[in-house]
Amino acid sequence: MATKMASRLASAAVCCVVLLSCLGTAAATGKTGRITVYWGQTASEGSLHKACASNLYSTVILAFLSNFGGGPYELDLTRHPWSAVGPDVKYCQSKKILVLLAIGGGLGRYSLASKADAKAVADHIWDNGGSRHYDDLARYLKDHSKKGKKKVWITAAPQCPFPDRMLGQALRTGLFDRVHVQFYNNPVCSYRAGNVAAFSRAWNTWTRSLPRSSVYLGLPAARGAAGSGYVPPATLVSKVLPIVQRSRNYGGIMLWSRYWDLQTGYSRAVKHAV
Repeated sequence: MATKMASRLASAAVCCVVLLSCLGTAAATGKTGRITVYWGQTASEGSLHKACASNLYSTVILAFLSNFGGGPYELDLTRHPWSAVGPDVKYCQSKKILVLLAIGGGLGRYSLASKADAKAVADHIWDNGGSRHYDDLARYLKDHSKKGKKKVWITAAPQCPFPDRMLGQALRTGLFDRVHVQFYNNPVCSYRAGNVAAFSRAWNTWTRSLPRSSVYLGLPAARGAAGSGYVPPATLVSKVLPIVQRSRNYGGIMLWSRYWDLQTGYSRAVKHAV
């Protein structure tokens, strides 16, 4: 199980096609010091209801809408009962926890071949709760937000090398509310004792390039959750947060994933500081 979970993350880091849209009317205060977590890839992580009831997270990302573009859609929430997901989303929203949908991920079949394809995917996401055309997808989703009463939150999870190969063009639209930058599986810009200067430059590049977005520090919640880039909680609090929290658009941290967080208690250890 652990090996499968880690390899999936590594693949997602390579593909780096994660675009997110709000599933409902959950509120968000805009405060910093917030923890975002991925959920949905193993039954061992427990229910979405329990994740939200833990009071550890301000945002939960459902992972993943793995098949889209050019035809069929598939939401892969491995071994989680579909009958519980809808009510659990409502429960999370009642607690003012933002619920997002991850589009893409390490496995699956997905693409956006044209503007029409991007519009079809945006319509599908709205109705149901490569690098090209993700900018169009973001614009179409925002158009739905303008037409309706619900706010659409659009976020992305790019790799820390700047600009991201897959999402760079989309991020330049300025339409993204949050950007969860993956500072793992990328030794060139991940935090470690001998790479502090490079990490700081990468972080500052992201925050300064996206002044209208809240930028989150993406980390694995356990050593086994990623190939590299794990930062122990004590190091995060004493060494890393003092660097990233200087940025005016620092938003909090993003963790992969609820499963790994349950194993280590990472979010509980750092919640007071982030």
